[in-house]
Amino acid sequence: MSTAALEVLVARVAEFVPRVAVVLGSGWGGLTAHIKDPIRIPYADLQGFPSAGVAGHGGDLWFGHIGSHAVAVMSGRKHSYETGAVDSMKLPLQVLHRMGCGVLVQTNAAGSLRADLPPQSLMAIRDHINLPQRSPLVGETGSERFVSMVDAYDPSLLAHALSRAAERGTSLHTGVYVWAFGPQFETPAEIRMMALLGADAVGMSTVPETILARHMGMRVLALSLITNMGAGLSQERLSHAHTLSQAAEASQNASAVLAHIIGTLELD
Repeated sequence: MSTAALEVLVARVAEFVPRVAVVLGSGWGGLTAHIKDPIRIPYADLQGFPSAGVAGHGGDLWFGHIGSHAVAVMSGRKHSYETGAVDSMKLPLQVLHRMGCGVLVQTNAAGSLRADLPPQSLMAIRDHINLPQRSPLVGETGSERFVSMVDAYDPSLLAHALSRAAERGTSLHTGVYVWAFGPQFETPAEIRMMALLGADAVGMSTVPETILARHMGMRVLALSLITNMGAGLSQERLSHAHTLSQAAEASQNASAVLAHIIGTLELD
């Protein structure tokens, strides 16, 4: 791992030790307003961190506290469809893990495959389907690359999220997330296939990061903000602009729920 970004961060945040890493997808950027005493560092200052290449994603790394927990929040991620590489988030996650993060909280915007999971719903991911069957661990050596993906999404973190959402009176669904490579949206036939495979929501991120995090020994929690129904399941016209519009409408509530979940985590 290149240590250039780590050296910059150590110089900028001194002895700050984050315990929780957060990756913000579309619709979740409002979480940064919940960070106490924030320190913001542009990705441009951090060698190997992603450039902002997708509308709706920021390009900054934030440090501070949510509740009693020290956090590192990535406002924006690199998607595999941007370059074809599935390991683009490897170095950023390695850096945050090296700094002290043992938990990764991921967020994304996703399309629904269920009638009872309409736009602006929130879903906690309990399992995923790696539809492209691509792995960010290709090229790794040693026995550690054969990572078990049973309970890839930590059951205790999932239970915590469900409990804390309920405290706020927010309905948090659970389901299986299927990774589609993108960037094009899925066809109606592909959506029908995904539903037959057991998926509840579809998106273009998250799975590579989960694999990387599990390889590093990090515990993972992931939440989806539903922005649309899958192709062929409604009359809505799919577009990235539509995704961002739906995400913006639900962002305030989603971010508040996420802040409550993170701020009340039991880490020890």
